[in-house]
Order: sequence, then C-alpha cells, then structure tokens
Amino acid sequence: MMEMVLYTAMVIITIAVLGIFVRIIKGPYPPDRILGLDAIGTNLIALIAIWSMISRTYVYLDLMLLIGVMSFIGTVAFARFLERGVAIEYDPNHENNG
Repeated sequence: MMEMVLYTAMVIITIAVLGIFVRIIKGPYPPDRILGLDAIGTNLIALIAIWSMISRTYVYLDLMLLIGVMSFIGTVAFARFLERGVAIEYDPNHENNG
C-alpha cells in the first residue's frame, strides 16, 4: 500500500515538473524563469527522496544534499545577475594584502 502511494507521488511530482518547464519556457519575466528552475531543483530532491524510500537505501541522501546546495547557489547567482548585471564581480585594481 505504501509503495503504491510513493509511486503515485512520483507521478504527481513529475507532472508538476512538466508544468514548471512550461513556465520556464513561457516566462514572461526572468524572475519567473529563475523561480521555475528553483522549483525544479526542489521537486528533483523530492523525487530522489521518494525513490530512496522505495529502494530502502540511504545512498541517495548525499545526492539530495548536493542538488539542494547547487540549486541554492544557482538561484543566488541568477538573482544577483538580474540585480547587478554580473554574477561575479572582478576588480583587477583590488589588491589582497593578506
């Protein structure tokens, strides 16, 4: 019974990801696309968590953590790019005297 619920949840989350892809493609604004990418990362973590429960293993938990960190860094970089026009600032005149 529980396995059937987990498979159903995976199907529902997969359908949600397909809907998010539509939002990423259509836009209409760049923040909508960034939010869509972040939501896909979150749903991907949920899918891996459900698969980990189905397969009854802890092997995928490190992968979930890695995807979460990468999704966060990507969202911050995109948001910074939209705000300032650059994701990483480089100042060649700045000296590091440490």
